Amino acid sequence: MSKLQIRIDRAAREPVSEQIAAGLRAAIREGRLAPRARLPSWRDLASQLGVARGTVSAAYERLLDAQLIVSLGAAGTFVAEHLPPSSRPREAVAVPSAPVGTIPSFPGRSGIFQMANPAQDLFPAKVWARIMTGAVRATSQARQINPDPRGELALRSEIAAYLSLARGLPCTAAQVFVTTGYAGSLSLAVQALGLRGTSAWTEDPGYPTTRRCLQALGVEPVPVPVDAEGLVVDEGVARAPDAVLAVVTAGQQAPLGVALSARRRQAILAWAERARAWVVEDDYLGELQLGARAAPSLVAAGDGARVLHVGTFSKTISPMLRLGFLVVPAAEVERFARHAAVVPPAPAPLVQLAVAAFLRDGHFLRHLRRTRQVYAQRRAALVACLDAASATYIAAGLTVLLRLAPGVSDLALAQSLAAHGLTPVPLSPWYARPGPENTGLLLGVADLRVEIAAETCARLLALVRQG
Repeated sequence: MSKLQIRIDRAAREPVSEQIAAGLRAAIREGRLAPRARLPSWRDLASQLGVARGTVSAAYERLLDAQLIVSLGAAGTFVAEHLPPSSRPREAVAVPSAPVGTIPSFPGRSGIFQMANPAQDLFPAKVWARIMTGAVRATSQARQINPDPRGELALRSEIAAYLSLARGLPCTAAQVFVTTGYAGSLSLAVQALGLRGTSAWTEDPGYPTTRRCLQALGVEPVPVPVDAEGLVVDEGVARAPDAVLAVVTAGQQAPLGVALSARRRQAILAWAERARAWVVEDDYLGELQLGARAAPSLVAAGDGARVLHVGTFSKTISPMLRLGFLVVPAAEVERFARHAAVVPPAPAPLVQLAVAAFLRDGHFLRHLRRTRQVYAQRRAALVACLDAASATYIAAGLTVLLRLAPGVSDLALAQSLAAHGLTPVPLSPWYARPGPENTGLLLGVADLRVEIAAETCARLLALVRQG
């Protein structure tokens, strides 16, 4: 067994409920869930883990019997304030006080089929407004001091608890650094690890901003092909044997939607250990996978000593937050803490405290559960329309990749579609060296309401045929 807190092995003799209880016990014992921390509801945790609510209920009952958690009825379930002696948390990793101190496609435009933006109609605006009001009150009454460059402790603690429970990533608040988003996390990683002048594996096709960001940081991106199992590790070794970094979307590859297989996970971790290299796991839409359960973090396949985990709230809450996070191995905490003080700071404490409350009070998991259900319905509606039209496509997470005929310029086509209120993203810029066979349109499903899917899809295909 690995160090995962909640790892479900349905082939094991141990009941799933006991596996969940064991994961929670470990998180409490090791301090990842602090006393008085609120646990997700049975329903929310069951949805995140892909199990029945009764299974989670049974796990909670075991912890209640062990006096590790307390139930306060409608107020929720919490880690006990006074734990039994054998279950008291270990001392957290000490961090010295740090000194205070796609080429976006068609930026500014948004329409139907926009990729990677959350659905506007699903955002819990009233809840968010109330939380923001509370955050304004809290910050106005707080002492006027320079913010912690690592991020607000309240948010880092909530992120660590969420990742431990829902993403299978064992970490403490000390290992979490709040950033300005994906690029901010990647920048902090490259600078803290001193990687300027080196080379890095990047997925091909892969997120164009990754290549641009690495180049700006003085790291040469080396494109490595992606197949049905994800990044081809052997090709990475052949193309760049001296690389010291690999950036992968292990849970849900962008833009093809494949998950990094268990075999490839082991291979890339073995390479990192052997080459003394680092792996940046871009958890792109990891929590919004439309299957029964989100794929676990890459750390699940090993001890995580060479893995950096990057996540954001842009796709789940709002891109306007400009809020991301970076989780580093425990042994690297001090090094990253020193560098966090001299890179662009995290967003304002007001925003961080609001997101912390959103997570702490259970709104985040409820929002994820609802959006996954609706997104699955919207993708199914789009796929049905494409099937009816005999279109060639690949369902890839929250996007559907519509293939185009060879020779059709997806860049020009996307530009022309924008004039009609349709803003899919062209595929070719995701390739390091795009060829005539690498054209297509990435159709985001988040804002495609089911009732307009047939008419909108028909309009799109008619415009595509017109060229």
